[in-house]
Amino acid sequence: MTLGECLVHAATGLPGISATAESDGGTTWSRGGRAFATLSAGGSTAEFGLEPPVADAAVRTPDTTPSSRGAGWVAFAPAEMDDHAADRAVASFASAHRRLAPRD
Repeated sequence: MTLGECLVHAATGLPGISATAESDGGTTWSRGGRAFATLSAGGSTAEFGLEPPVADAAVRTPDTTPSSRGAGWVAFAPAEMDDHAADRAVASFASAHRRLAPRD
C-alpha cells in the first residue's frame, strides 16, 4: 500500500471531508473549509495539521519533521511504507480530522 492509498482509505467514512486535487498533482483534505492533511504530488510526503502537543510528540517519531505550513503541522515522509508507517499515517490523519470537528 502506498502512502496515498493509505490516506484515501483513512478518509473513508469520516464525516465532512472534501478532497481537492491540487494543480501540482498533490491532494488536500479539508473539513469545514479548512485543510487538515495534504499529500505531495509524488505521494512521498503527507502533512497533517495537529494539536500542538500532538505535533510535538509526532516529530519525535521516525520519518516525521515540523512542516513549513506552521505551528501544529508536521510532515511525514516514510522511508518504507510498512505497517508501522501506515498506522502512524492513519492515526495522524484521524487526529487532524478530529481537530477540526464542529464545537457544540
